[in-house]
Amino acid sequence: MLTDTQLDIVKATVPLLENGGEALTTHFYRLMLDEYPEVRPLFNRAHQASGAQPRALANGILMYARHIDRLEALGPLAAQIVNKHVALQIQPGHYPIVGACLLRAIREVLGAEVATDAVVEAWAQAYRQLADLLIAAEGEVYDALAQAPGGWRGARQFRVVRKVPESAEITSFHLEPADGGPVLAFEPGQYIGLSLIVDGEEIRRNYSLSAAPGRRGYRISVKREPGGVASNYLHDRVAEGDTLSLFPPAGEFTLDGQESGKPLVLISGGVGITPTLAMAEAALEQGGRDVVFIHYARNAQVQAFGGTIDAWAKRFPRFKAYVVHEHPATDAGRRPDATGRPSLAQLRQWLPAGGDCSAYFLGPKPFMAFVRRALRELGVPDSQARYEFFGPAEALN
Repeated sequence: MLTDTQLDIVKATVPLLENGGEALTTHFYRLMLDEYPEVRPLFNRAHQASGAQPRALANGILMYARHIDRLEALGPLAAQIVNKHVALQIQPGHYPIVGACLLRAIREVLGAEVATDAVVEAWAQAYRQLADLLIAAEGEVYDALAQAPGGWRGARQFRVVRKVPESAEITSFHLEPADGGPVLAFEPGQYIGLSLIVDGEEIRRNYSLSAAPGRRGYRISVKREPGGVASNYLHDRVAEGDTLSLFPPAGEFTLDGQESGKPLVLISGGVGITPTLAMAEAALEQGGRDVVFIHYARNAQVQAFGGTIDAWAKRFPRFKAYVVHEHPATDAGRRPDATGRPSLAQLRQWLPAGGDCSAYFLGPKPFMAFVRRALRELGVPDSQARYEFFGPAEALN
């Protein structure tokens, strides 16, 4: 347990983390990935190279240090971490590795004059506190997933029963359990963990479930990323009839049942459309509320699920869909409702008057930052606007 002195030491390091946290976490990742190959499957090398993962970890450490004596103030960050860990199957044995590398990075980056024995011991106790909390929370989730109808623990084999191109970049994989048993129910907006063996090396990734629950299996819709090891493997080397190792669904970016009477607004950019499809489909099947679906894509060639969106618009009177293409179409593809960049004028025209709605949005970070500012300006309270990140979570300004 942290002493009062140790609490004070951890809080006193906040300015150091604000100024040099990314350098510390970058060094931490280098140590861990170089010296502990068993944890490499858990980390996305592209996020390492871009700096996104070190920035996200630095932000998380900073938040933890700020609220070390009132952890309830961390709010949704803790739940997000737990869900990400569950989807990738982080286990208790991984935590000592992370702790050892973090403390070593503190020593080596901050130097002996700053990272004294007292500072390192304070952070060791702080890390043990955090690890114990996360291990306990994740254990409860693992148990619940294993005990639920159709649930399982660890990896389960699923067969690719259909592989469907949705656009020039996105392909859907329809997955059913190879053992023929039932599948675990999930909440629209959640994602699934996937373990792949690519050229003899394991990598793990999360992919949003892009169809509503209630089927014999799951559907993920994967964008081919330039240089993306996992996405290119799935697109090029996984065929119908192949099997994939799946972890149980996880994620807290789900529809709030307490707001079921309000109009539902779903705003997505690029491959961010995937979880909003599951949300829209579930809401439409349940009925009882208006659904406004707004999607932004670069052009008609990369926009996915245009046929599905048009079919819903014809079938459900309470469904309104608006598609915006940044660049005008050069062929006979679906005509967008607008062209150009996202704008406040578009959202003002398409959202319910006065911002009386529940809004969910996701896509690239700059896109989400714009949407959040726009929703505030249009009167949608932060409490009624939710978002999710692909990859490591970073704060939205």
